[in-house]
Amino acid sequence: MGVPQFTDIISLSNTEISEAIIETENELFNLRFKKATRQSFKSHEIKHTKRRLAQLKTLLTLRLENVEQKD
Repeated sequence: MGVPQFTDIISLSNTEISEAIIETENELFNLRFKKATRQSFKSHEIKHTKRRLAQLKTLLTLRLENVEQKD
């Protein structure tokens, strides 16, 4: 999988980004739950998931700011 790249999500629409944010938040919750209950998981997935979530939120915020400026 590798580290998530910002260029991978630029082509998504705003609704797809919103759905991806919800999905990524759920994935991060599950990873944190696994960590708290000492289940096996790959620890780097937490970092990658947090980074992807930040990228998605940043892109959505930038797009919404651009829409507000055009109005």
